[in-house]
Amino acid sequence: MELILGSQSPRRRELLERMGLEFRVLTAEIDETKYETEDPEASVRRICEAKARAVARRLLSAGEAARELAARPEELVLTSDTIVVLEGKILGKPHDEAQARAMLRRLSGREHQVFTAFTLYRPGGGAEPETHCEKTFVKFRPLGEAEITAYVATGEPMDKAGAYGIQGRGAMLVEGIRGDYFTVMGLPVCALAQALKRYGIDPLSAPSP
Repeated sequence: MELILGSQSPRRRELLERMGLEFRVLTAEIDETKYETEDPEASVRRICEAKARAVARRLLSAGEAARELAARPEELVLTSDTIVVLEGKILGKPHDEAQARAMLRRLSGREHQVFTAFTLYRPGGGAEPETHCEKTFVKFRPLGEAEITAYVATGEPMDKAGAYGIQGRGAMLVEGIRGDYFTVMGLPVCALAQALKRYGIDPLSAPSP
């Protein structure tokens, strides 16, 4: 079965490579608008599944007729989405440096939640997308204004939910976590490995990367 990653995220590519999986990348644009008042888990599941369906449509538009796709059930689409939640409100990716600084001030000295969902979808298999969601709690140490400004100046927060990346310099802001580290990084590796087994893909039996 061919695994198709519907994400341009270098972090997710890195994690799949660490798992020893072979895959190709194919993405599709969707409306990823998230609303502060929307239920966090429902939001991340909705976006994740929409990505999977969009990638499946792109497979069809790439010149494969529906009957041809149905005859190729070995294609398995994987998509993922991550959100940061503080006091029940979703913090998306900052639009500019001022918004990034504001998000970090809100997170300073407090615990928040990170939700990461992933969807597995076999377009030619006749089944509906299968979506899982994991939640991890992250506690920030108190941050000074100077270090918030210095971190934002690195550029790292600008494409990250909640304005930080735990796998980069943002790790220096984190006092502790409760749950799965890889959920915060953007792909819950343990849950994904178990889900992939149901599609005949066992990462533990794959060659070491």
